[in-house]
Parts: sequence; structure tokens; C-alpha cells
Amino acid sequence: MELFFDTDIENTLTLNEQESRHCISVLRHKAGDKITVADGNGSYFTCMITNPHPKRCEVEIVSKETLKKRGYGIHIAIAPTKNIDRTEWFTEKVTEIGVEQITLLKCEHSERKKVRIDRLEKIVVAAAKQSLKAYKPVLTDLTVFKEFVQKERKGFIAHCNSSDLPHLKDIYSAGEDATVLIGPEGDFSPAEVEFALKNGFQEVSLGSARLRTETAGMVACTILNVLNE
Repeated sequence: MELFFDTDIENTLTLNEQESRHCISVLRHKAGDKITVADGNGSYFTCMITNPHPKRCEVEIVSKETLKKRGYGIHIAIAPTKNIDRTEWFTEKVTEIGVEQITLLKCEHSERKKVRIDRLEKIVVAAAKQSLKAYKPVLTDLTVFKEFVQKERKGFIAHCNSSDLPHLKDIYSAGEDATVLIGPEGDFSPAEVEFALKNGFQEVSLGSARLRTETAGMVACTILNVLNE
């Protein structure tokens, strides 16, 4: 299925400029063609093109299908990597696999202090379209670690400061919401781990291998999805 994305399609009946260009200039759709548009909020719209303008393609909604949200939510809070390409790769892959929310963390050992959240949003949208997702993950810009932990008050913290930790798969219960903290290349500091534990988080391992930050985030997301199948 060919999928387009516009958060406000039901109100405007017009594709945004980027999607209009892709639909009309690239894919060469014409008036009368039917296309499927997702709003990222759980709904698919079957639309008929009425005005094939390459910057503001107008449509008529033929039908609407709304999908229920999953019975559980996966939230990966991760420190962006020094090489932003790796964070972009992570963002793309977990969107495809299935995630409800991604939060970028600013930690003691973080090497990257700024991100282009607009670019990451575009990657999320493209990945959601590619994997035919009706819901677009919520992407939250850089948040200070302690502020995030104090707000969440529950979840898992994956780190390498100890070799004797329970595996995520053994302590997560399917069907429950899960927030997993993934640290930067230098890992969480001992003080950050202690702070998380005092605020309701549980220490977990993601396996015996020492993983890169972006790989750890994807592995955590995959484990939670598999356990819910």
C-alpha cells in the first residue's frame, strides 16, 4: 500500500506541500486517483484527488478507518550519540519495529548537547509511512536526565556498570507500559543509576554483549515488542 501522511488532512482536505510534491510531481497521480493518507493519530483515510496541485493537492475523503491503540506503550528514552547518524538510524528502526514515544536524554556523559529535532521528525514520519503505521511515535527533544526520571517515576534503566543484572525479558510483564532508559556512549554515571533506582526504576541487562547506544535502544524496543506478540 502506498501511504501518504498529513496530521490535518480531515480538516484541510489538502495534502501538505511535501506530500503534495511527492504525490503529484514524483508519483504522477492525477485527478480521480485514490490514495491512502494516515494522520498519525490512528486513522487511515481513503481519498480521491480533486485538484492535483503539486504544492497543495486537494482531496475528497471517501472513507475513514480508525485503528485502536496497542494495549501497551513502549517509551525509549535515549541519549543521542556523538555521531548523529546513529541516532537517526535508531529513530528510524524503532519507529518501524513499533514504539509509542522516543525521548532524547541529556546525561552526565553525553557528548551531544544539541539535535535537529525537525530532521528527526521527518525521519519518524518517513519510517511510519514505510512501515504503514497509523500512529506516529511522539518524539520529545533533549530532556535533562534527572527531570525525566522524576517525572516518569517508573521503568527500567539499562546500563553496564554491573555484570549481575536481571535481563529485561525476565522482569517485564507483557501488556504493561514500559519506559527504558538508554545511556550515552560513556554509559550512565553511577550517580545517575542510583538516582533512577531511588525514583522507582529497575536495573536491567540487555544481554551479555556490550552494545552501542543506538543498538541497545533498538534491542530494548525489539525485546518488548516480541514479548507482546
